Amino acid sequence: MWRAGSMVAWVGSRLQAPPSTLSRSLICAQTKIFGCDRVKLMESLVVGDIAELRPNQGTLSLFTNEAGGIIDDLIVINTSEEHLYVVSNAGCWDKDLALMQDKVKELQNTGSDVGLEVVDNALLALQGPTAAQVLQAGVTDDLRKLPFMTSAVMEVFGVSSCRVTRCGYTGEDGVEISVPAAEAVHLAMALLENPEVKLAGLAARDSLRLEAGLCLYGNDIDEHTTPVEGSLSWTLGKRRRAAMDFPGAEVIVPQLKGKVQRRRVGLMCEGPPMRAHSPILSTEGAMIGTVTSGCPSPSLKKNVAMGYVPSQYSRPGTLVLVEVRRKQQAAVVSKMPFVRTSYYTLK
Repeated sequence: MWRAGSMVAWVGSRLQAPPSTLSRSLICAQTKIFGCDRVKLMESLVVGDIAELRPNQGTLSLFTNEAGGIIDDLIVINTSEEHLYVVSNAGCWDKDLALMQDKVKELQNTGSDVGLEVVDNALLALQGPTAAQVLQAGVTDDLRKLPFMTSAVMEVFGVSSCRVTRCGYTGEDGVEISVPAAEAVHLAMALLENPEVKLAGLAARDSLRLEAGLCLYGNDIDEHTTPVEGSLSWTLGKRRRAAMDFPGAEVIVPQLKGKVQRRRVGLMCEGPPMRAHSPILSTEGAMIGTVTSGCPSPSLKKNVAMGYVPSQYSRPGTLVLVEVRRKQQAAVVSKMPFVRTSYYTLK
């Protein structure tokens, strides 16, 4: 089944490759939430302000548990077809689907109008500085009118009923295309006919998302990490903070005032690259944290990483040590993103 599969194509220069790429690097599951109480359902599970989304506008949000931990990260789009379109990680699909189905049953039992449909589509991601230019050749819609985190249904290279969303997980401009599973290979091959489009593997996507300071679920965030600890406070809707009506709010909201023991930070160093699980130490040699993701940055020609340290070590410019290959080397806490993002917005 293609539901759990994604192709990603790269179009641009950050990979020092031709301007487009297509690869099986995003692994996502897709769901539609119907009914008059669809927003009520999603806001009972996530931290974002779903009610404020305009038609065909989306947002990154988080499923949270009662302890404030992150169950998964997801994108929610308020479509113009009177349903919410939800994209979450296929690696968390079983628990995500069960979470939503249980809440649907709970609300239906109290008279709410809500339903759920699993979408058996593939998700192809075309990413990079010239992604929109490549895609424009295969659509009649004007992509200049589709800014970051907005979505539209259109025909793409002869394939009808595709949902094109201006988003991605590389920090660059790009789109994710939800395509009927039977047409996925056809559409992928149509995109690859453009000589600028090249397949990109998971390692390429991983280095780009790390340069952009984006978390990978299971590495950088999990059910034992709160949004504040994960430096994801911006996902908490202002109205939701005030109402404290999302799972784990009693733990998360007080942390917004600084009552948090650890934080996710960026790290930069020279020498051997930092990798996941590398110990982070104070300059005195005491272990204070752990690297969660790390790799050589293809754009900066330096080693970048992210990890968790006590709050007193989280200020940018703080010097720490990281143990790599059983040797300690100096690293500096750095602001993220490491490389400036290039999302497309309307001027």
